[in-house]
Amino acid sequence: MENSRASDAPSHSGDAHHVLADSSLTDERIRVLKHGDTFGLFDQYGDIRPSPKGEAGLYHDGTRFLSRFLLEFEGARPFLLSSTVRDDNDQLSVALTNPDLCREGRVCLPMGSLHLAWRKFLWMGTLYQELRVENHGMQPVDASIRLEFAADFADIFEVRGLKRKARGQDLEPHLTDREVTLGYRGLDGVVRRTVLQFNPRPQRLASGGATFEIALAPQQAVLHYVTAGCQREAARPRLLIFERARADARAQLDSQIAQFCAIETGNGQFDALVRRATSDLHMMTTVLPTGLYPYAGVPWFNTPFGRDGIITALECLWLNPSLAQGVLSYLASTQAVDVVPEQDAEPGKILHETRQGEMAALKEMPFARYYGSVDSTPLFVVLAGAYYERTGDRQLIEAIWPNIEAALLWIERYGDCDGDGFIEYDRRSNNGLLHQGWKDSDDAIFHADGTLARGPIAVCEVQGYAYAAWRAGAALAEALSQPELATKFVVRANDLKCGFEDVFWCDELSTYALALDGDKQPCRVRSSNAGQCLFSEIAAADRAAKVGQALLQPDLFSGWGIRTVGASEPRYNPMGYHVGSVWPHDNALIASGMARYGMATEVTRVFTGLFDAAMYFDLHRIPELFCGFPRDEGQGPILYPVACAPQSWSAAAVFLMFQACLGLRVDAITSRVSLVRPTLPPFLSRAKIVNLRVGNARADLLVVRHEHDVTVNVLRRSGDIDVVVVM
Repeated sequence: MENSRASDAPSHSGDAHHVLADSSLTDERIRVLKHGDTFGLFDQYGDIRPSPKGEAGLYHDGTRFLSRFLLEFEGARPFLLSSTVRDDNDQLSVALTNPDLCREGRVCLPMGSLHLAWRKFLWMGTLYQELRVENHGMQPVDASIRLEFAADFADIFEVRGLKRKARGQDLEPHLTDREVTLGYRGLDGVVRRTVLQFNPRPQRLASGGATFEIALAPQQAVLHYVTAGCQREAARPRLLIFERARADARAQLDSQIAQFCAIETGNGQFDALVRRATSDLHMMTTVLPTGLYPYAGVPWFNTPFGRDGIITALECLWLNPSLAQGVLSYLASTQAVDVVPEQDAEPGKILHETRQGEMAALKEMPFARYYGSVDSTPLFVVLAGAYYERTGDRQLIEAIWPNIEAALLWIERYGDCDGDGFIEYDRRSNNGLLHQGWKDSDDAIFHADGTLARGPIAVCEVQGYAYAAWRAGAALAEALSQPELATKFVVRANDLKCGFEDVFWCDELSTYALALDGDKQPCRVRSSNAGQCLFSEIAAADRAAKVGQALLQPDLFSGWGIRTVGASEPRYNPMGYHVGSVWPHDNALIASGMARYGMATEVTRVFTGLFDAAMYFDLHRIPELFCGFPRDEGQGPILYPVACAPQSWSAAAVFLMFQACLGLRVDAITSRVSLVRPTLPPFLSRAKIVNLRVGNARADLLVVRHEHDVTVNVLRRSGDIDVVVVM
């Protein structure tokens, strides 16, 4: 995926790709908030509790602006009553109460007398917090509440475990009667500040804490407000009144929600899963000058990633094409134009990732703007073709057509570095990614005997992406009245497909080789990569059927999902990042591919496995990945210790799987919605799609499962739209 966590390197001090796994995100239930380039990781108490290698904190633009924020009542931690992030992910709500308070050897305040309620949310680079304290006891209460805070201004890569030779300078704190400013001047010359404001004014305020003395009569309540604004240079954060900021944040969220059509079913658990996936996507989506962009994941990847953004946009294209519009616009604006070896950049290549922190600015690692992805470029063209079919937005396609042509030229010239017709990768940057497909950990690509493959490497699914890119390019060229160019692209696609079948097919495995190494030797390994060849439709129909069957054998299918590699392979590790784990987005792409070849039964098995797994995840939030241990009756799936959650392409996986079951295709060019061999999984008896938009037209559809088939009813239709069902 984005940056490997599975490096074989014995020391982490120089490996910018690895996430140091000294602590686990599964140790306790982390509460996540995000808005734009700001995110917060809190414990269940709403605290930011520091630890030597912990990731808790308030982050902005790749830097931690709060590394400590603790609430104490009379010198002790309150008792936790409840802790939850709202279904819309827009607010963390925590309920606490006092422990027994003893003075002079007797209990003067029984446990449960006070209710302490936090409300926290993020808006425009600021953490807004409201603390409500209410006395439910029979006696007046006099007590103190203390907030402790600190800011280490650590770069996100420092938090991940990368050692630095030097750091910048901590600035002298600045205090007023109700405000504390903590500052840091980085080696990049940028001054970063955390501005904490308190209302009402604390009785005591210092650079590391604020103390409030409260006096409450029975049934009396008091409100305290604390804001923490993240400031770069002299751009002071605009701190609003709590309720005004809350209203502005809610208005933006409502605007994003309105762009999605809705899914309603008779299964309350599935509906909860859909709500969480939808709200996770809203939270992860950031408004950029070029439009909406789904950032990859929290905590490590809260930034634009090319591959992740494209796949997320593809997964939910049918229900919200505005994401694809923003992704295409942003990636076109950041497309490489020169050969820059230290960035793995070449003309026409599409971005892998970009970073804004101090270490990126100083080039202590290569990811300020990095292009080490072999698949972002063909996938960019694939998304452009799919977006045009879904929306008919000729204006955008015309605007980015030079970028599409440049991407196809990269596939032809730089992607195929040895001229054999296949797309290979081999890093140019000494600090870049060794493997540049979506499985980018150092041990991800290997031979049947376990030997690691050496580059240049051509992974199988990327050949499929390139094939789909040539086909999409041909369709777009035809739409733009360039028939000769369209014919050329079709020829390239057909040539690639023929060569792929000849070289990659492994008859003895009934699947495609994982990859070709630098000596053109196939890696004869059973892997999920071959399943993605169904998504691109590069696979011949008879071989696609064999791949589909192989993917659902116990060797690859854990019962919860399809593993990244088969259990019989020498490097199989169910806890390995790319060598035995289960990735929801990978399973969704495979299920979508299965549907394209008419494998309805296989699609429902994959969908059912993931749905069953999701029922065990905290908040019904589908993580980046989970372990590939076989499903054991009565036990849930085993979590991967440092998986991101939320993760955009994992959240969107449920929408692509749902689309795959229905065989749903939306064609705005012909104003047609098609359902080809629709089915529903066993856990859904009915499903309703509300406000499906096709141009200016709208439709509501109801799909009902019967014993041997399904029926599709058009509940509402407005505008010029046809609904076609092919059984």
